[in-house]
Amino acid sequence: MQHVSPIREPLVTGGKTYHDITEDVCRQVEAKPNMRWAAALAVALVGFAIFCYSVYRTLWFGIGEWGLNKTVGWAWDITNFVWWVGIGHAGTLISAILLLFRQKWRTSINRAAEAMTIFAVICAAMFPVLHMGRPWLAYWVLPLPNTFGSLWVNFNSPLLWDVFAISTYFSVSLVFWYIGLIPDFATIRDRATGPIARRAYAILSFGWTGSAKAWSRYETVSLILAGLATPLVLSVHTIVSMDFATSVIPGWHTTIFPPYFVAGAIFSGFAMVLTLMIITRKVFKLEDYITLEHIESMNKVIILTGSIVGVAYITEFFIAWYSQVEYEQYAFINRATGPYWWAYWSMMTCNVITPQLFWVRAIRRSLVATFIITIFVNIGMWFERFVIIVTSLHRDYLPSSWAMFSPTSIDIGVYVGTIGLFFTLFLLFAKYFPVVNMAEVKAILKSSSERKQPHHHEPHAKAMHGSAKHTITNISHSNE
Repeated sequence: MQHVSPIREPLVTGGKTYHDITEDVCRQVEAKPNMRWAAALAVALVGFAIFCYSVYRTLWFGIGEWGLNKTVGWAWDITNFVWWVGIGHAGTLISAILLLFRQKWRTSINRAAEAMTIFAVICAAMFPVLHMGRPWLAYWVLPLPNTFGSLWVNFNSPLLWDVFAISTYFSVSLVFWYIGLIPDFATIRDRATGPIARRAYAILSFGWTGSAKAWSRYETVSLILAGLATPLVLSVHTIVSMDFATSVIPGWHTTIFPPYFVAGAIFSGFAMVLTLMIITRKVFKLEDYITLEHIESMNKVIILTGSIVGVAYITEFFIAWYSQVEYEQYAFINRATGPYWWAYWSMMTCNVITPQLFWVRAIRRSLVATFIITIFVNIGMWFERFVIIVTSLHRDYLPSSWAMFSPTSIDIGVYVGTIGLFFTLFLLFAKYFPVVNMAEVKAILKSSSERKQPHHHEPHAKAMHGSAKHTITNISHSNE
């Protein structure tokens, strides 16, 4: 018997049962690593090795190893930091805000998006630590009274607000992600055949039983964490933008930065989620769970946030003209026509023009087009940060101190290395953790799948609130 929604396409295709979901998601966790995964991990580990070498050089010889000079005192380090923090925005947004709005299309993609958030924030955190020069003395910046004489923390500085915002964001995201994994770990624990796997997943699942009380508490905690994470999504990149906006440097001293940085972060984060999900969907054969509906919904968010970013770029030029401050006007004219014009126009092409292709439904639903455009978006967002930072600094009020910035091999090594670190972590996650949230997909199966389940499942679904019984049903299936 077909069950077709009159309004929208199904989110789970292929007529799946609860048992099918368990089998499909657990398959890649339980199978031995294949050659493709091992080859991808080997490439990521090469990147990670480059990272380790570049960090060693930076710490041993100091940040003089980077291409900084007396005029451009901030360059690739802060560019990469802001880029990674931006990528880390989409995961918690997909999970928290869409959970609060009861958006069912989040269920198949939220797990991988949250993992991406955590790994991106780890990569971002590397840059401020390295920029300290002597991170083993990091405790000197803590407000410990009378310990280091006159060295006091400046609580007026947004750089310090950054530390609190990002550490809080990381902590909440990590707990949120882990809580969501517990029921799925229990399912894998009950299916595990090897003693090591059974013991490992038993520890990870915290003795989860799947009782009604456990599910009630799980849903309560999820909602509380979603409520905490939602303002954090907005505050983190707002505070990152204040690193620039509270200065008096032309090109940085603009009040539009907070909303424009938040929109840009969601823009780049959704692009990165799509890039990863398209690959994951193909490699792990999850086409029935990550459907074209998911891809299209995310592409709509990319159109919206890309358009907001485009309006922000135009607004900056308008305000520079309207202010009649010649230094501000020069900063923006220099961005578009100065020696770094190529970076500015790369940013405009990738961030403003390319995403507008998603207005065409065929492109919005095309996997190849989506994959290419999302890569363009992330290149464009990296250039955006580079343009804001370097072109605003490289020409200051004294023409005698004008300078160009060129990255050194260590600059490039640290950046490429963080990409290696990110993919190493993501590949390990994709292999050993369930990449789709089984419990939540089962919860929407009745209302959002392609066809109704056979009648013998009906009592199970009604017997307990939400997705509680789904996992118990599926555990009993898998143990049969």
